Amino acid sequence: MKPLTPLFLACGLAGLSMTASANDTLTIGTNNWSENIAVSHMWQQLLEEQGYDVELTTTGKSVLFSGLANGDLDISLEVWLPNGDAQYIEPYKDRIDVHDAWFDGAQDELVVPAYMEDIDTISDLKDNAERFNYQNEPTIIGIESGSAISGETENAIESYDLPFRQLNSSGPAMLAALEEAYANEEPIAVTLWQPHWAYAQYDLKALKDPKKSYGGGDDIMWMSPKGFGEEHPQVTEMLDTWHMSHAQLADLMLTIENVGDPTQGAKQWIEEHRDLIDGWLAKD
Repeated sequence: MKPLTPLFLACGLAGLSMTASANDTLTIGTNNWSENIAVSHMWQQLLEEQGYDVELTTTGKSVLFSGLANGDLDISLEVWLPNGDAQYIEPYKDRIDVHDAWFDGAQDELVVPAYMEDIDTISDLKDNAERFNYQNEPTIIGIESGSAISGETENAIESYDLPFRQLNSSGPAMLAALEEAYANEEPIAVTLWQPHWAYAQYDLKALKDPKKSYGGGDDIMWMSPKGFGEEHPQVTEMLDTWHMSHAQLADLMLTIENVGDPTQGAKQWIEEHRDLIDGWLAKD
């Protein structure tokens, strides 16, 4: 649910006001979450195969919702409901259509490497705090301080009475810390979320959270302005048919990460998964 490396960031708000002027022109609004970048580049290519002219516009998360509501964007492929994005969509619920879910069981989590066999729950961190020392203080490595998962982590620290601090950094910095600790089989606790390519790269374990500090889980759906389905029934049918498992989405993201370019990575993944994709594009 969260930031990607700078390699994947697009060019801000350029083109946001360039709305689709014909039925074969579509603008997909994206943000800098790794799964969002992955599926947006994938669908750009799949829709272009179907004869559409597709532009990707990268912007801040809140602007995605206002852009859809105002008709500046045609599609956004990621909204977490019923919990994660409820506050963002509430002001625009009468002007945005939320369509079918394409991913089930999205979840923010507190994660440790699987080799930490004796750490299974968030509560287990309390009695093992000294093992997670960073700069002489028990530490959870987090991402940006303004992110939802950062606030959830502060709630977890309070709810479970953990003698920890959260060290806020960025998505790439968190992943770099995870990679270094994992390579040396050292203790580390990081904030992570499903879907994410790191689950395909490393053997990780989400800590049990009986107090639900990280929420109860969400489904990921796609959005459009009101009336889009009637104006674009074929696109709507394809996107409503689309569904990905955690393994499929993690593999797409990892392919992009390994290739180092979202366009080429998505192209490679599409070529390797034609049977799956043909099922999404099949017409009645």
